[in-house]
Amino acid sequence: MSFDYSKEKSEDTFCIDVKSFYASVECVERGLHPLKAMLVVMSNADKPGGIVLAASPMAKQVLGIRNVTRKWEIPYHPDLIIVPPRMNYYIEKNTEINDIFRRYVSDEDLHIYSIDESFISVRASLKLFKRKSAYDMARMIQYHIYKQTGLYVTIGIGDNMLLAKLALDNEAKHNKDFIAEWRYETVPEKVWKIENLTDLWGVGKRTEIRLNNLGIKSVHDLAHANFYKLRESMGLIGEQLYANAWGIDRSDIRDSYRPLEKSYGNSQILKHDYYKRQEIKIVIREMAEQVATRIRKHHCKTGCVSLSISYSKHEESAGFSRQLKIPSTSNTKKLVAYCFELFDKYHEDDTAVRSIGIGYSKLTYTSDIQLDLFEDPEKQVTNEKLDLLVDKIREKYGFQSLVHASSLMESATALDRSSLIGGHAGGMEGIK
Repeated sequence: MSFDYSKEKSEDTFCIDVKSFYASVECVERGLHPLKAMLVVMSNADKPGGIVLAASPMAKQVLGIRNVTRKWEIPYHPDLIIVPPRMNYYIEKNTEINDIFRRYVSDEDLHIYSIDESFISVRASLKLFKRKSAYDMARMIQYHIYKQTGLYVTIGIGDNMLLAKLALDNEAKHNKDFIAEWRYETVPEKVWKIENLTDLWGVGKRTEIRLNNLGIKSVHDLAHANFYKLRESMGLIGEQLYANAWGIDRSDIRDSYRPLEKSYGNSQILKHDYYKRQEIKIVIREMAEQVATRIRKHHCKTGCVSLSISYSKHEESAGFSRQLKIPSTSNTKKLVAYCFELFDKYHEDDTAVRSIGIGYSKLTYTSDIQLDLFEDPEKQVTNEKLDLLVDKIREKYGFQSLVHASSLMESATALDRSSLIGGHAGGMEGIK
């Protein structure tokens, strides 16, 4: 089975990424060249277990630093600058860059993919800006961003969002002008030459293993696999991956996306290995409470609680991830108890924990109180009112205005995280 590209929608779609966004912003702020300075943005830089959130291209090249590298793993270099994250400032810069995009395209032709990456469709703008080609338009936008912000951006150009993303990730980042253009007619020489399956958008390690088990070792193999066997083995995912290997993507940048299944969650890497069960439970309680605050803020209740525990790299076991179906609730005490139930059931005693994740799914959106027939109704109403009162106090006066005594203990993390945004310095929804 093959595709007729003449029947596929073709646009001038850009996937635009700011090179080493956090690190580049910090370099520019200090009057340094973002491509030549050696700088890393590090969370908890004052502690040996500090984690690198972003590294400048030169820091990556010279010292081999990557995201999530620990402070103690970084070799000494006299020119290396280590700075703390400033998420509020990065969000401001992201807004400034997206406002630049809006000078070239309408809002419906702009899709913000992440804090440092966006898609735009420019075909309708070429004539308006008197550009002969998509490449010329890309150079114009690239220069505009550099002149206004001092930041360098890489741009992938494609007939659709998929090809633009593949061009960005697999070629543009390595070209001198930081631009690459992949079209339908270049799929055999571009897409099929991608060496690693995981470099194809949408293929993770687990999917790669499943494809390997089917005898598919490369993107070329995937594009020339038996479509019907692939669909039989992997279902709709198999169909999608086969189409992607041919450069086919029928999603529309103008369509607003709403996930079929929404969930809320939080995860954190602990500052050091936690061994004591009680200390681990303090963090679980804080996180379960924070996510409970988030679902109440969105007027919903959860019918499924999940807990993920990753053990220290020194342990034989990697950890576990388990979920529990529950009667729909948004009550903090109940959700904490369910998280503890999962932890007590699956955690191995005396095993060091390094990261914790909590998620609430199977959501129902309602402001009504759903009473449990096996509990005192007055007590349920009182607990519901208490949760909402705590939420209101924290929203008005800050998270630190009302905390459990356990959150004052050394092993607790909520107070430190209460000033964060997205898990980094600047703030965090649910505990602010």
